[in-house]
Amino acid sequence: MRGQAQKSHAQRSASSSLSSKRGKLKDVLVIAEERGLLRGARTKVVRGRMPEALVNKAKARTGIKSDTDLLEVALANLAVSDDYPEWLLSRKGTVRQDLDLEF
Repeated sequence: MRGQAQKSHAQRSASSSLSSKRGKLKDVLVIAEERGLLRGARTKVVRGRMPEALVNKAKARTGIKSDTDLLEVALANLAVSDDYPEWLLSRKGTVRQDLDLEF
């Protein structure tokens, strides 16, 4: 029984960590959108050969299935990564008071 409790705690922790990473990636895309980086026609083709293990790990960590979406998030992250802490702090006080935070 104790092993099951530890396993479920580990699963919840891993799930929470994945949700946190996905949330940050969504925030990065929001910042990129706000800066106009995602506007316009998608005409630029970016290609490259990557180690399969690298791509698989990145997809597993992010939950992203599409190579195109993975590249978009990676590029957006590079383009706005220095702005993320400042942007996150600018959101202080913007959470609705009635939001259920589950604790």
